[in-house]
Amino acid sequence: MTDDKAAELLAAVRAVESGERSAASFFTESGQQPSSPRPQAPAASAGPRPAAAASGAAQRGPVTVTDELREVLAEGGAPGTLAPRVAEALGEQAGGLLRSDPWQLLAVRGVTPEQADGFARALLGDDSGPGDERRAQALVVWLLERAALAGHTALEPAGLSKGLSQHAVPEPDEAVRTAIDAGAVLVFEDALDAMPTGGLPPPPAPGGEGQGGEGQGEAEERPVRLLLGLDRYALAEESLADGLGRLISASAQAASSADAPPEVPARWEAAAASAPSPSAAELIRAAAVHGLVAHTGGEAARAEPAALLAAAARSGLRACAAVHSARGRDRLTGLLPGSADDDGGDQTAPQVVTVAGLLDGREGPARDAEGAWELDLLIVCDAPQLDAETAAALVESLPDGARLVLSGDPNVLGSAGPGEVFADVLSSGACPRIASRTPDPGPVGELVSGIGIGELNQVEAPGKEVVIVPVRDAGEAVHRTVQLVADSVPRAIGVPSGDTQVITTGHGGAAGTRALNAALKERLHPGPGRLGGFDPGDRVVHTPSRGRTEPAVVVSGEEDGLRLEHAVTGESVVVARDRVAEELRLGWAVTAHQAAGMSWPAVVVVLPGDAAPVLTREWVYTAFGRGERHLSVVHGAEDALPRAVASVTAPARTTRLRALLTQSARAARAAAVPDAGSGTPDGPGDQPQAELP
Repeated sequence: MTDDKAAELLAAVRAVESGERSAASFFTESGQQPSSPRPQAPAASAGPRPAAAASGAAQRGPVTVTDELREVLAEGGAPGTLAPRVAEALGEQAGGLLRSDPWQLLAVRGVTPEQADGFARALLGDDSGPGDERRAQALVVWLLERAALAGHTALEPAGLSKGLSQHAVPEPDEAVRTAIDAGAVLVFEDALDAMPTGGLPPPPAPGGEGQGGEGQGEAEERPVRLLLGLDRYALAEESLADGLGRLISASAQAASSADAPPEVPARWEAAAASAPSPSAAELIRAAAVHGLVAHTGGEAARAEPAALLAAAARSGLRACAAVHSARGRDRLTGLLPGSADDDGGDQTAPQVVTVAGLLDGREGPARDAEGAWELDLLIVCDAPQLDAETAAALVESLPDGARLVLSGDPNVLGSAGPGEVFADVLSSGACPRIASRTPDPGPVGELVSGIGIGELNQVEAPGKEVVIVPVRDAGEAVHRTVQLVADSVPRAIGVPSGDTQVITTGHGGAAGTRALNAALKERLHPGPGRLGGFDPGDRVVHTPSRGRTEPAVVVSGEEDGLRLEHAVTGESVVVARDRVAEELRLGWAVTAHQAAGMSWPAVVVVLPGDAAPVLTREWVYTAFGRGERHLSVVHGAEDALPRAVASVTAPARTTRLRALLTQSARAARAAAVPDAGSGTPDGPGDQPQAELP
């Protein structure tokens, strides 16, 4: 590897880790997704995982860089400054691993197959080739990790083979089989007849009823879908499906002991009768008799889980609601009605926390001796932002007999991590679904509601709640964005610049986050960048670990590093000096994926002329819906915007949870009602009811 290549490798790693560039920009073929580091498989555990690890917080101990590692990097032409990152990715045995298998360098974030190939050639010489089994196995894992960064928890074998062929693996199908035999990936067979079919009975398997004689139906092969995945995400989805099945089973088993399904308890019926809306009443009744409930709706619908939370507290239950951001936590707290208990019964104060704070143990209820939260009811708002691992950590920590309500807007962009938990729960039909009938108010709410059904409507905005600013090119888009944030929105709307968030389509390009952040900092908060390129008061995005980005503000420089205040969790953290370049970037402008689950008083959405490949209905819905009082759209995308809203939807993610949850729910209902026979299981609306403790 030449000096130029070594410098390019180091620059690639630093740029990807800092968030300043997408890893996709280093791939040779177009349309590829970014890479991510190879995760270490977690050990299976019967109990809840440690909260900090479950939340995705970085677990960085001292990184040991051995002389052997430095030597092998030098022999391969890689920069010595890369050593700490390699040690962090591969552990203390990194030197030996790289010497025996140079393609393990792909475990370092930002390293591409082309760069790993150059490293391997420098170490192995003529013994390095595209058909090397070690290379193929590393590429299999790398492709699955890239897929995870795009939201997939597994891939079909054909897709994996295609990815290998694009990297010149001579026999991709055989390479996949070899990786399976080596245990690098797992094979899953999900029964197709377990997939939901819109409430209809599942289709019969080929050669089903009437073929093979009486009593042979059970022995017949069932149609299956083959998927390949990494054990990390497999454990998460299977643990999550088991946990959700446990919640469903608890209420089903309690109901099966009664001669008739119990009615909603009088105390809960009274709470439902006094609920602020019919949808809130439905949610209260459903949570009273079901272990798992899904609730859908927009921003205005948050009043419904707030009503449920207050009703549970008035009934003496230990209730908690978890939201995505600190601002969302404060808004939900403000929606809680008066907690006076008019009839003098038991009363417990409800808690509203952030998901990250709950899992980290900084907020929320205590844990019992078995590691479960001391809770009777957990409501998770912003549920579309739950990835498989986070959701599994939440569910594993719920005690037996607890209830879980997942609430959120199904039209927004999905989680940053792999999995689409909320969508899978909704489509599985495994639990009741309460759809809010409370529309989001005002011109912004009217606009976003139309986008949700594929219509981009003009709305009346007498108070300039929605403003469209046409631009001709990216340079004008940046200029007008700065003008809006610094002058127009504060003057006309009354929202200060610090409460206005810019959302754009990507990091790169003439109107991406890097260009916009540079222009916004120069206008709003100029400074020399004396603290590793930042100044106190700078708005930043903090990336403490893969898949976790949090908006924050630089508070001060300290001996150990930079002190930040996180906007999502509200916590104060210090970023070590040697991690500043990797973990921080300016945050006046973010992407829609980073903004999902957040909201601000005013939002400026930038749609440059090159935005068309990125725009989908979900992207537009998410970006436009982040503004509470005002939305400005700096519009240079012309017809791409209405076309995306009308007909372009986000690519589906490949996951296993829907099938797993469907099977788990069926098994739970069958166990609760042993004499149900072999007919089609009851739908969610027919599940027996059980009273909350």
